[in-house]
Amino acid sequence: MARHLRSASGAPAPVGPYSTAVEANGFVFLAGQGAIDPDGGSFPESIEEQTRRTMENLKAVLAAVGLDFSHVIKTSIFLIDMADFAAMNAVYAQYFEADPPARTTVAVAALPRQEMKVEIDMVAAR
Repeated sequence: MARHLRSASGAPAPVGPYSTAVEANGFVFLAGQGAIDPDGGSFPESIEEQTRRTMENLKAVLAAVGLDFSHVIKTSIFLIDMADFAAMNAVYAQYFEADPPARTTVAVAALPRQEMKVEIDMVAAR
């Protein structure tokens, strides 16, 4: 099996020993993204803004490998507070208006940066 490591100029650089995306056997596995602004490193405050920024970061990674949200088959969403679920879900739904992928959403005790309220990873298929 050949693995191809991918990066994306329009998304934040990895902050640890991981790849932004890895492609193998027709699947592209996108590392979890948060709401880090790729230009300034800042975080928006509201869950809506954080979800939008996170999805835009993921969109940039998908575009870097020649894909878009229509290729996504699975997402995992990690929330600090399940009280944010409805607001996050409303923004997320705007990116998958038809035929949304399978999804898991869980609450977690913490994310890598204190400012992060949401992290999303994805699996896409060519």
